[in-house]
Amino acid sequence: MRAIKAILIRNLTAFSRDKMRFFFTLLMSGFFLFVFSFVMKAAPTGIAQPMNYLVAGIIIMTVFQSALNNSMNIIEDVASGFMREIMVSPIARWQISLGQIASASVIAVLQGMLIVVVGMFIGVSMDLFRLLAMTGVMLVVGLTFSSLGLYLATLSKNSTTFQLMVSVIVLPLTFLSGAYIPTTVLPDVLRPIVFLNPLTYTTAAFRAVVLGTDGMTRESMIGSGIAFNLGGTVVTPHLALVIVALMGFLFFSLSVQRFNRADFSQVKVHQRRHR
Repeated sequence: MRAIKAILIRNLTAFSRDKMRFFFTLLMSGFFLFVFSFVMKAAPTGIAQPMNYLVAGIIIMTVFQSALNNSMNIIEDVASGFMREIMVSPIARWQISLGQIASASVIAVLQGMLIVVVGMFIGVSMDLFRLLAMTGVMLVVGLTFSSLGLYLATLSKNSTTFQLMVSVIVLPLTFLSGAYIPTTVLPDVLRPIVFLNPLTYTTAAFRAVVLGTDGMTRESMIGSGIAFNLGGTVVTPHLALVIVALMGFLFFSLSVQRFNRADFSQVKVHQRRHR
């Protein structure tokens, strides 16, 4: 446990010193909030709280993208020589992988909480119970996709490959998850892809916490895009969260197993030469 804690504290310290990461997290989230707010206001979505609906999507997408991108630390550690040092120390590889996943998850949740604070200033209602529930969902999402990110990092032979893999995954999954544009207004031809997208259930579960489902029938939840009718089977927000947790367990098992067998001597990081 001390090894996991040491890696966690080390990565959190590095994150706290990276001021530009704070800035660009706010910048990109603010950009999406500004652009898609016009879509939500103009489109006949049938959603009672369109801005809260949008903010919830932006928050959970921030956590998702941060969890994946923070896994880049493993490749940077290889380039800096840090990974070589801890590999020769009496620390099991599974402890190193747990430390990386835990730190990436915590950082992703912190970045998500940053957007929560911004959302409160633009009118998102919040109480202690809802804040705790949101944090819990963000942590599940962070663990799920930081595990996926670690798995992709161990597959990559260089940082460029990892960044390309993340870009290919992030863009289509994000825009077909209902995070920015409700799934209810997407064309029918995209519905099969939407229902196969793990982020669809991630977004639905988080939105249910933010918006609340008290007094909502299954039909109204389906109409709001926080529940889905799959061939007569209704995927409620609670079931969606279970699906995300099961995916997290799968990704976690694969990433730890892959990390234990990874050969980091072949990983290369492309860096610019300074003159």
